[in-house]
Amino acid sequence: MYNNLIIIDNLKSILKTCPIKKIQLSNSEIILTVQTKDIGQILFFFKNHIQCQFKILTCISGIDFPDSRYRFSIVYEILSVRFNTRIRIKIFTYELGEVASVISIFSAAGWFESEIWDMFGVFFKNHPNLKRILTDYGFQGFPLRKDFPLSGYIEMRYNETQKRVINESVELSQEYRTYYYNSPWLK
Repeated sequence: MYNNLIIIDNLKSILKTCPIKKIQLSNSEIILTVQTKDIGQILFFFKNHIQCQFKILTCISGIDFPDSRYRFSIVYEILSVRFNTRIRIKIFTYELGEVASVISIFSAAGWFESEIWDMFGVFFKNHPNLKRILTDYGFQGFPLRKDFPLSGYIEMRYNETQKRVINESVELSQEYRTYYYNSPWLK
């Protein structure tokens, strides 16, 4: 907590030079919200400024808000070993928007950005090798989006007569999420 107070005092002077939209303190964790176009400059500043020294990118996460104007939230978590503190930096982007890759600032961002591309479909501009890493080559769709069907679009199974694995389109006779039971416990 003490280290976070030092960082908060430093943030007051940092606000004069950095375009930070919002600062939150939640359970003694600092959360900054910045504009999508500024994420590279902000991360570069926090990594190299003498009062910050956030040298380690620990995680980049994606969150899907399908009913929001900006559908996706990308959260960067950085760590300062020198000051023993963490900061989360949030940006928001819409479905067809692109986010600048920060792989030139933090080399660890390569895997995280590819994972977010694979699972959510958020495109990272200037990423040197943006590809699917968790799904198969011919996979269609983005599985962590809230509008992705629970059963997927295709089914893979072994066909005994053809003696090989085949792909078939999934045809559902009814929706899974529209069951209405007359339950005696729900009165």
